[in-house]
Amino acid sequence: MHIILIVIILLTIVIGPGLWVKRVMERYSSPADRYLHSGAETARRLLDSLGLEQVGIEITDAGDHYDPVEKMIRLTEQNFNGKSLTAVTVATHEVGHAIQDAAGFAPLRWRTQLVKWVSPIEKTGAVLLMATPLIIGITRLPQAGLLMFLGGMLTLGSAVVIHLLTLPTEFDASFGRALPLLKEREILYEKDEKHARRLLKAAAMTYVSASLMSLLNIARWWAILRR
Repeated sequence: MHIILIVIILLTIVIGPGLWVKRVMERYSSPADRYLHSGAETARRLLDSLGLEQVGIEITDAGDHYDPVEKMIRLTEQNFNGKSLTAVTVATHEVGHAIQDAAGFAPLRWRTQLVKWVSPIEKTGAVLLMATPLIIGITRLPQAGLLMFLGGMLTLGSAVVIHLLTLPTEFDASFGRALPLLKEREILYEKDEKHARRLLKAAAMTYVSASLMSLLNIARWWAILRR
């Protein structure tokens, strides 16, 4: 009974933030025409007023994010064309990342550099994971299982590091950059500010959820490896 309770608590801690983020985003996506300007239009107006005309905006199906290498804000179709509170707030959050980039915000620079370093490490880890069963089959050496352990740590562990380093960048983009913009430019209806705060927290918590899921994947992989 205690084990079941512990499992339920752990699952709630790991999965709960992701479900909360999804619920908040969906809640304020309606009505879709609440504001005069769409998410993309809001972002464009802000960027131009801040002297960031070089930053582009495009639709993506890979989730809302800012690409510091391509200098591009990418929004999902719903937030690109939508005029909901979610669309406007999320777009402003991504503008916050563009402002960080232009200002040389250190955590964003570190994360961008780390992603470049980690990419080949993740690929190496994936190769080790795929090659280990073949190596064990050929050599018959149980020690070859260490390769699987190393591959898993390289692949899953690097994702955790990136997500954790992303957290200060996300919270600064939400509350250090986006929220002041929303207030100063009077983008929101007055009664929407408290809801926008919740949305900005959800935008930042996206990576908290990703970090916890990465840790869950490591725990699951470790349990399988020990069988």
